[in-house]
Amino acid sequence: MTRGTGLFSNPEIGVALEVFDDGFIDPDYESVGVEIDGMLVGWACWGPTPKREGTFDLYWIVVERDRQGLGLGTLLLAEMGRRVAGRAQTVLVETSGREDYAPTRTFYQRHGYRQIGIEVDHYGPGDDLVRFAKTLP
Repeated sequence: MTRGTGLFSNPEIGVALEVFDDGFIDPDYESVGVEIDGMLVGWACWGPTPKREGTFDLYWIVVERDRQGLGLGTLLLAEMGRRVAGRAQTVLVETSGREDYAPTRTFYQRHGYRQIGIEVDHYGPGDDLVRFAKTLP
């Protein structure tokens, strides 16, 4: 899925695979997936932010390219919210500032995440890190 989006570099895909694998053995990682016809077509992983009680990081969310726009990402975020209810007051997420990530940033904003910071050239020249946060009810 991650490779198929066309957004992630090979090192980022490697990180996604590590996080996916760690989600089965590390109790600090929680994840949820969406299956259609027995195939995993969407996945999200999150966990508590170290040393910040009541705050969680959304580490990864991806939906198969051909299934984007169908509401699966929304389902993943909603399920994460349900699962952290009562434990999290804030969810943090980081993404790229590249132009091809504009739909990703819009997705977070549509779901109540507000931009809280930018680190210029964090990932490389012209590739800023954009931070978002959402306060949960």
